Amino acid sequence: MKKTVLVTGASSGFGREIAKLFQRNGWNVVATMRSPEKEAELSTLENVWVTKLDVQDAGSIKAAVCTAIDKVGRIDVVVNNAGYGLMGVFESSTREQIKRQFDVNLFGLMDVTKEVLPHLRSQGEGVIINVSSFGGVVGLPFGSLYNSTKFAVEGFSESLSHELFKFNIAVKIVEPGGVHTNFRAGLDMIKNEIPEYNPLMASFFANYTKPTEHLSKATAEDVAHTIYTAATDGKAQLRYVIGNDAQFYIDTKMNHGDQAFIQSIRNFFIK
Repeated sequence: MKKTVLVTGASSGFGREIAKLFQRNGWNVVATMRSPEKEAELSTLENVWVTKLDVQDAGSIKAAVCTAIDKVGRIDVVVNNAGYGLMGVFESSTREQIKRQFDVNLFGLMDVTKEVLPHLRSQGEGVIINVSSFGGVVGLPFGSLYNSTKFAVEGFSESLSHELFKFNIAVKIVEPGGVHTNFRAGLDMIKNEIPEYNPLMASFFANYTKPTEHLSKATAEDVAHTIYTAATDGKAQLRYVIGNDAQFYIDTKMNHGDQAFIQSIRNFFIK
């Protein structure tokens, strides 16, 4: 019997590559996205069902999980991939920006997880993979909103992994580093209304890539392969780091302690 993976945020980026890789390896794939009617590639692939799921819409989450079970009978792996990055000056952010960042990156992930858990418990097994970031371990300047959602994903996932252990449901976290060469291309930016921050922002974005410019970066395909490994390796491993740049920041923090790490970040970026 083929196994089934449900992937959120499958319309582009990591999600699309994840869906295609699982499909190539013989899985049933429920590829979910906000606008499935616009999808022209995944919908043509064998054993791929493209389904609407908006992580900010509880009704669409319930409908997508029901569709997956109706189509293929079970869900073996859930990949909570949907999310986006919002960066900029916290003091200039709006209440709506803060709420949407948490709704998409954290509360939507929790809602999807909660919806699938009764099914996973009833079948006695499953894997939940939550896409975090090295920014879920390391806080950088002007990432207060994005980093805080990913820190929360990390804490939620670690705690949940203990709760679900006896039910044979594994919870895993993947932590990619920078994938796009243009760091700002995939981000939403907070419009800064406070000029005092402008020199600090200019320094950060001018220097962002310098600490890791000598290190290889992961591709979207690398992320997909790591997620596939996490789904299939059978290991009791919680975290999977992707990219030498991600490993650099995490190792710098873990190996040198908070005080030294905080000073190094300020030396890198707050000139």
